Amino acid sequence: MILKIVQAGDPVLRRVAEAVRPEDIAGENIQQLIALMRETMRDAPGVGLAAPQVGVSLALAVIEVLPEYLTRRGLSSAELAEREMEAVPFHVLVNPRLTVVDAAAAVCVEGCLSVRGYAARVPRARAVRVSALDHRGAPVEISARGWHARILQHEIDHLEGKLYIDVMETRSFTTIENQESGKVT
Repeated sequence: MILKIVQAGDPVLRRVAEAVRPEDIAGENIQQLIALMRETMRDAPGVGLAAPQVGVSLALAVIEVLPEYLTRRGLSSAELAEREMEAVPFHVLVNPRLTVVDAAAAVCVEGCLSVRGYAARVPRARAVRVSALDHRGAPVEISARGWHARILQHEIDHLEGKLYIDVMETRSFTTIENQESGKVT
């Protein structure tokens, strides 16, 4: 079953998500939510999805960059390397805490499943470390650079009630159609 992805303007996107009780992670409700979020993210298609985006105010996000997602973008191996874009296996973040490791700003175009049809240039830290619980409630620590770091920051922003439009370069805001056609400079 595909969940409805709420759009900008829905109040759930502007709330700080509630922490998930560690003892609830292995329960049927959270496990079902994770499975449905994974299916919804893949269907969209997207590379990350936070629970508030499906109307659930919990500090939980799923992330995955499938190799075919990179191929569909039509970038060469050199362009992917330059943008630090690579496949990322599926993982779940529950109650994540982000630490910036390399604050040098990397600016890249971002979109969002909750701001459908639009994109903008967004500065993000080049490298981060995230401490969280995984889908079984076990502690995990993820160190990421480049695009994976960007995705982590984007999804964790959702858990803090923020959207990329809050930190974008405002004059770069455009439709996906214009972005893909090269009309944007």
